[in-house]
Amino acid sequence: MKRSLLVSDFLQRAAWVYPHRLAVIDEPEQVAQPFGSLTYAQFQDRANGLAAYLDDISLPVGGRVAIVSHNAARFLAAFYGVCGSGRVLVPINYRLTRDDVAYIVDHSGADVLLVDPELSELAQSLGHPNTHLLGEADEVIFARGRTPKHWDGDEDATATINYTSGTTARPKGVQLTHRNLWINAVAFGYHLGVSDRDVYLHTLPMFHANGWGIPFTMTGVGAEHVVIRKIDGLEILRRVERHGVTMMSGAPAVINMVLDAAKEWDGPIPGRDRVRVVVAGAPPPTKTIELVETVLGWEFIQIYGLTETSPLLTMNRRRADWDELGSHERARRLGRAGTPVIGTEVMVDAGGEVLARSNTVMASYWAQANETEEALAEGWFHTGDGGFIDDDGYLIITDRKKDVIISGGENVSSIEVEDALLHHPHIREVAVIATPDDKWGEMVTALIVSDSSELTTEEVDAFARTHLAGYKVPRKIEFRHELPRTATGKLQKAALREPYWTDHDRKIN
Repeated sequence: MKRSLLVSDFLQRAAWVYPHRLAVIDEPEQVAQPFGSLTYAQFQDRANGLAAYLDDISLPVGGRVAIVSHNAARFLAAFYGVCGSGRVLVPINYRLTRDDVAYIVDHSGADVLLVDPELSELAQSLGHPNTHLLGEADEVIFARGRTPKHWDGDEDATATINYTSGTTARPKGVQLTHRNLWINAVAFGYHLGVSDRDVYLHTLPMFHANGWGIPFTMTGVGAEHVVIRKIDGLEILRRVERHGVTMMSGAPAVINMVLDAAKEWDGPIPGRDRVRVVVAGAPPPTKTIELVETVLGWEFIQIYGLTETSPLLTMNRRRADWDELGSHERARRLGRAGTPVIGTEVMVDAGGEVLARSNTVMASYWAQANETEEALAEGWFHTGDGGFIDDDGYLIITDRKKDVIISGGENVSSIEVEDALLHHPHIREVAVIATPDDKWGEMVTALIVSDSSELTTEEVDAFARTHLAGYKVPRKIEFRHELPRTATGKLQKAALREPYWTDHDRKIN
């Protein structure tokens, strides 16, 4: 017997086993009236209301519903009300420009547009004929006590279309199937050891690769969801204390916010020896990993993946045989991207590109056949990341291939240089990029955000020379007030490089 693996399985199980258990605590501070606290039976009821509304407007299986929203219980319910009824959810980054959002809504062919009321001006400017502001339309699209039509289900059907953030081109729509999302969620649960005792704080945007699929994982085991909309280090610590949070996820920037807030926290850091934090988006510096363990007392877990892989490919979690190591050595080992999760193959080709093969790899890019063929060439997904597998079998990401700096014929990993510079006590953020140079071809350039007005380029240069080989030391150092990042915390290196290359036909030298 073969039964389709469907997104709806996770909520169906939770509502069956834990109908009266607290499922979701909505964000209390938002423009819309919060859903408040919902049991799993009540949460399923809200999701059913959305599915029934889509029935009312005769949206067929495969019809697209776009959502532009901050984290909210309504967003969480949309995963099940839309995907669980056979329609396709299109989560959109609310921080994108109006034109980018309009492009995604149009390119995906969205039949319905759901928008957070905090973004009402955006909703009005888009002019989509079937737009609903979340909260205002609850009695229509989240009505309680309704029974939607049954969908037989097909695990190979598209569940979500997630648009990757483009830099030099329009974003691509990643088609993830029910099978992709189901296996990704279960793999997360297997490696993280989640249970009904967990309390998950949504520090990661739900629009980003469906919150990495962890919302499905947590729902399936009957864990508690705590929604947070605006990411603030002190508020994260407060909610960890108030709700007994056991797990969260996000980019290194989120962790840095918490570490900064810990300096102001009065009393013991909440969650010590209880919280595990899953980090991705960029290889974090060794210093950050060590501080998570020593200052916060939280477990640091690193993953690696892409939207196109649902996203989980590898995981690096503290092993029993590392317990006797010093905190710095443990942190160094945890800085690697990790080993392939169950059911996933990873390799590095002759050109140094990381390739992957897994049941979590996307079906295709939406309406972009050529890009799909290129990404899935020869039966492997081509990540576009450069890396290698070390002697322990751990994947190490060295760079986006396009970000490798070739200076004087030597390859320089920007990540390695950034990691070294971040050990300086007065360097808060750094982006290392390639800028053109007549002598060296490309110059290693460091753009630095410092918490000290007295830090000089000479001091940075001297510090770098004690940590890096001479050819890796930045030849140009500039100080900035801030560095642009994506919604998930990744440095926008393309934007940082652009001004230096305006007079060049190519972005390499």
